[in-house]
Amino acid sequence: MEISGIISAVVFGIVIGTLGRLVVPGRQRIGVLWTIAVGMVAALAGTGIAVGLGVADTKGVDWIEWLIQIGLAAVGVAALGCFKTRC
Repeated sequence: MEISGIISAVVFGIVIGTLGRLVVPGRQRIGVLWTIAVGMVAALAGTGIAVGLGVADTKGVDWIEWLIQIGLAAVGVAALGCFKTRC
């Protein structure tokens, strides 16, 4: 993997993780690095799901793919927050 691919994955992870964190109500007790990691995993998994559903390549902005990724990031942030606080 080239350095540009790594940088774009981190930037995309920041965006998806932050949006996912904004969707979850209340305070999340996870750090910035965990948010980025959850965002990166959610972005990859969301793209895979969107490809499986056939909605990954559309004309214009892929809104459905973004919604899937943000939803997965929200679930990941909530699950990780719950795991870290033993809820």
